[in-house]
Amino acid sequence: MSDSSKTRLGVFGFGCVGQGLYNVLSHSKGIKAEIRKICIKNASKKRSLPEHYFTLDKNELLFNDDIDVIVELIDDPVAAFEIVKTALQNGKAVVTANKKMLADNFEELFRLQLSSNVPLLYEASCCGCIPIIRNLEEYYDNDQLSAVEGVFNGSTNYILTKMFRENVSFETALSEAQVNGFAESDPSLDIDGYDAKYKLGIILAHSFGLFVKPGQLFNYGITHISDFDANYAKEKGYKIKLIAFCRKIGNTIAAGVLPRFITPESKLFGIDYEYNAVMVESIFSEYQYFVGKGAGSNPTGSAVLSDISALTYNYKYEYKKYQLHENLQVSNDFFINLYIRYNPANPLPPDIFEEVHEQYVSHNNAYMIGSVHFDRLVNSGIWEREDVNIITAAEPGIHGAAAAAGKSQEAELAISNK
Repeated sequence: MSDSSKTRLGVFGFGCVGQGLYNVLSHSKGIKAEIRKICIKNASKKRSLPEHYFTLDKNELLFNDDIDVIVELIDDPVAAFEIVKTALQNGKAVVTANKKMLADNFEELFRLQLSSNVPLLYEASCCGCIPIIRNLEEYYDNDQLSAVEGVFNGSTNYILTKMFRENVSFETALSEAQVNGFAESDPSLDIDGYDAKYKLGIILAHSFGLFVKPGQLFNYGITHISDFDANYAKEKGYKIKLIAFCRKIGNTIAAGVLPRFITPESKLFGIDYEYNAVMVESIFSEYQYFVGKGAGSNPTGSAVLSDISALTYNYKYEYKKYQLHENLQVSNDFFINLYIRYNPANPLPPDIFEEVHEQYVSHNNAYMIGSVHFDRLVNSGIWEREDVNIITAAEPGIHGAAAAAGKSQEAELAISNK
């Protein structure tokens, strides 16, 4: 028999995260919540709960006065958006872990929260069990942020760790990530950097007050990392990790997702397997560092439960950075230090590098390391070439065009004075 004092949950989906939520909720003693109904799409699949929990009819949850909160945990972002939209319009609070659905429809969902006056919480959508969104909303609400970056995707981090620490092949590491529930149902979302990009879009709203479409952000994944690239990293004592970054440069935000060489001195060097890490840089509090499991059933389920708990005391996001109206915008008008490996039989465009810091050519492989204008890289299309791999240098050196112009002028002055 149910307890009327408990928050009554209607859950969509009972896969990896749904089962994780049920597990952590079952073992939690501090939160008064219970699952009333779970909507699924496959009735024939064997499940660990009694049949009375389940239904194929979404309306049994969305239009049920006996349910207070809708918890959306399905893979399909289009169906998820309709569920969340309907729930908000019907006055029900919503918790979701669907980062693609959020990223694709972020500003509309923000407006829906205002018009319906009910909260939408989504801590589990970014970096697993790390409470980064709430920290950005609450701890850094009056702080002037300079940058947020880190390992946002546990699946690629798991794969790269297996490759570097255990000399496992990419294919084997990916298969293990899927078996362990770390990789998405479509692995391309992880390995091509889309998952990290969706999370970056959400982070941008809470760190700099920007609602951006995923298409505005460049992402480049880990599928082109070759033995040559891995050996180069090992010889230098580096690791390779997929890094999502956003950095304020004047009134613009430099942002994107790229693999990066990580030195032993970096705090990200020891972040291995399915763990995530977020580094926050601000004017007043300087550097803060968050670490936690970024993939897996129970860690993500724990983040979902945290949002459910927050709803019990009427918590909602205030989008404080957005309310500041700083007139910032995401722009590719910045410079970044990159390693670009290519086939010497098919040279890079001669103008791709602003400055070249290091160069190597052999019979089968060549690479260049230097400063690249990001917009030039994006528009060049070289990132689509099968013989090319792009990795951010160990010292990314992200800076604006004005700084580059000043540096160029200093160089010209030095030459003229010789």
